[in-house]
Amino acid sequence: MPSATPVLRLAIAALAALLATGCSAPPPIPQVRGTPGATTVTPAATRPPTPAPTTAPAPSGSPAASAASAGQGSPAPNRPDLAAARVTAAPFVDGLDQPVFVTSAGDGSGRLFVAEQAGRIRVIENGALLPTPFLDIRDRVTSGGERGLLGLAFPPGFGPTRPVAYVHYSGADGATVISEFRLDAHDATVLDPATERVILTEPQPYANHNGGWIGFDPGGMLLIALGDGGSAGDPGDRASNLQALLGKMLRVDVLHPPAGQPYGIPADNPYAGRTDARPEILHSGLRNPFRDSIDPATGNLWIGDVGQNAWEEVDVAPAGARGLDFGWRRWEGRHCYDPPTGCDPAGVTMPVAEYGHGAGCSVIGGVVYRGAAIPALRGGYLFSDYCSGTLWAIDAGGGAQQQPAVLVETGASISSIGTDDDGEVYLTDLARGRVLRLVAGS
Repeated sequence: MPSATPVLRLAIAALAALLATGCSAPPPIPQVRGTPGATTVTPAATRPPTPAPTTAPAPSGSPAASAASAGQGSPAPNRPDLAAARVTAAPFVDGLDQPVFVTSAGDGSGRLFVAEQAGRIRVIENGALLPTPFLDIRDRVTSGGERGLLGLAFPPGFGPTRPVAYVHYSGADGATVISEFRLDAHDATVLDPATERVILTEPQPYANHNGGWIGFDPGGMLLIALGDGGSAGDPGDRASNLQALLGKMLRVDVLHPPAGQPYGIPADNPYAGRTDARPEILHSGLRNPFRDSIDPATGNLWIGDVGQNAWEEVDVAPAGARGLDFGWRRWEGRHCYDPPTGCDPAGVTMPVAEYGHGAGCSVIGGVVYRGAAIPALRGGYLFSDYCSGTLWAIDAGGGAQQQPAVLVETGASISSIGTDDDGEVYLTDLARGRVLRLVAGS
């Protein structure tokens, strides 16, 4: 394994720079949070009338149907026995350069795809890291701190009949770019960088809080997680402004866009057809939803939202839910932030789990375990923290706020949690350039 010393030095240098500015910072560099201090906080942006959060009906017989009718914390097909779960985060593959995301294509090939922050996507096949990247766009990615190639999503049916994949990266000017790439016409094992179709660009007022996750919901719509634009304390109050895309979970149709348009607006989006809110918005009130996932069994959306001064949180939106408000900047977890007291809980969807900064500093949203290798974990939602490396779990069907159970102290700088085609779990360790695999322990 290559020495991790240069990477660790880079992280330390970035950390020192963040301390000097007093700004907060989510992964991939360790998060340091300062209070807003003398920062001028602008008055809350005028918020257009918000529709009551709704749960749209899921197609009869679909995995999301029971979740959509049951609401938050929908009962899952399996319930975990977390007290009995014994796991180990075992080394799987090394030799990567600052890996920030791991996923499968869902195509039955058994391959894993790992995004490196600088702008490459690497392939792991049969337990080996292939020398040829799946995609190399380092020439158009701004990388460093919280910028870089941050997300990757494969559409349902990826393969010869749908030969495209989607990425979330920081462009040359630091703006968020969501793009589609097609498989190479002469080599279907890689994406062709020349085929880029830009779906969306969004200027970033600061270098931090870019969000980073993208993924497809059960209806084949692309979800895009954007942070609040950065600095500390959301000084522009963007997360609650429905006329701004920052601080939101977006939902767009990239597979069947209208002619001449990069994407379509799903008719069941909560603000579709309105002029006082952006129709792309699915949910609001997010600070920095860096790592999120869809439970393949229920369709529920799980969000790891990085906190500000004191609290990290895990949020869940049931399959079919529309227009949820997760509360930032009024709320940090279940605690008042701005105002510091007397914040109104009306209309706010509270987290199902939170932890304070004695246990970590930057939540890494994870996955609901649906694999077979660790039966006691089935139906458990697994998540971690970049700074502490602790891996926790809660019951994905357990409903209201839960106390996370510690599964294992990995000792790693966890930057993402993903699954293979069989639902088994992998973790990226940014500082050491490796992927870990979660296995049953004694």
